[in-house]
Amino acid sequence: MDVEGSVIAMCKAARQAARALATASSDTKNRALTDAAARLRARCGHLLAMNRDDVARGKSSGLSSALLDRLMLTEARIDAMATGIEQVARLPDPIGETIAQWRRPNGLEIGQVRIPLGVVAVIYESRPNVTADAAALCLKAGNAVILKGGSEALATNTAIAGDLAAAITQAGLPSATVQIIPTADRTAVHTLLQQSQYVDVIIPRGGESLIRAITEESSIPVVQHYAGVCHTFVDEYADVAMAERICVNAKVQRPGVCNAMETMLVHEKVAPRFLPAISSRLREAGVVLRGCDRTRTLVPGIEPATEEDWRTEYLDLILAVKVVDSLSDAIDFINTYGTGHSDAIVTEHYNHARRFLSEVDSACVYVNASTRFTDGYEFGFGAEVGISTNRLHARGPMGLRELTTYKYVILGNGQIRE
Repeated sequence: MDVEGSVIAMCKAARQAARALATASSDTKNRALTDAAARLRARCGHLLAMNRDDVARGKSSGLSSALLDRLMLTEARIDAMATGIEQVARLPDPIGETIAQWRRPNGLEIGQVRIPLGVVAVIYESRPNVTADAAALCLKAGNAVILKGGSEALATNTAIAGDLAAAITQAGLPSATVQIIPTADRTAVHTLLQQSQYVDVIIPRGGESLIRAITEESSIPVVQHYAGVCHTFVDEYADVAMAERICVNAKVQRPGVCNAMETMLVHEKVAPRFLPAISSRLREAGVVLRGCDRTRTLVPGIEPATEEDWRTEYLDLILAVKVVDSLSDAIDFINTYGTGHSDAIVTEHYNHARRFLSEVDSACVYVNASTRFTDGYEFGFGAEVGISTNRLHARGPMGLRELTTYKYVILGNGQIRE
């Protein structure tokens, strides 16, 4: 069978599997997840060997350091994948949950009940952990999932998906519950994006160019997250020591991810004592600073920032820095240049904190904490299938509930509409 025919066959099989999964018991789904986690740990050596091959190919093809970091597996990362699956297994099953219920004057009982989305397709780059996270969350939420990882991680993703599928089948669930498209042929993605009769939603994870291309080509609804231009605003009422810890963590802890800080805003009243100290710490960590004119006056020798820097997701040890006159200016700047992902304020002023939370238009807003916490695992979801900056259906890290929809269940005793 050619690539197009193979993908269509997978989509049809996923639709059939989704019908069975919608009524699968929590115990069955949890057993499959627990066995899958155990299998990943037991097969750690094999997964590392597959991953070493992918990483070697990535280096020879010139992948960036950020992409290589996302691609690389270690024993700790494999254990973290397994732990995430186990956490998903322990979470309450959302399927069948009554979201709301009310009685009409005519006696009708109306309930809003949570159900699976159906068939989810996840298209992603570099990160093998997405294979495990997406499969686990989709399964627990009663969805079949079709996975299409990047060519750079083909061997690793195929090995992980194979282990998960084996555990799922052993638990008595359909073999098409988790499927991975095992080719780098671009025809596969093109075909997948046209299967609206079988696939209910596309979730892309990767760079802005990938997500825009998928959105433009897809006949299926797409959960979008174009970029993560995340800000931290150091208010005039900030605890300076706390601000230093938060900003260093937000930029340095893992710079190649979408929730890392890309622009640091500093109130003019605290800038003279904060900027020299934080600049020194960031430079020691290898961060290249690009600043506005006032920043460069306070910290000589750093690169000038351009208009483009305020809009750039570096995914690297580069940071744009700007001094602002007020909280209002900081909020306006974030709403102008941000991408609606994650933004933070460091302040001891209650009203400033409340105003920031209210007026910054982002999926996740923080007070006195690092933007690096925008993550399904850190939010207690066990894992995440992606982060949405959409306004419809889901926003922020997508866990179990974000992989469901609902239907109305109406109970009557003979009512007719007059």
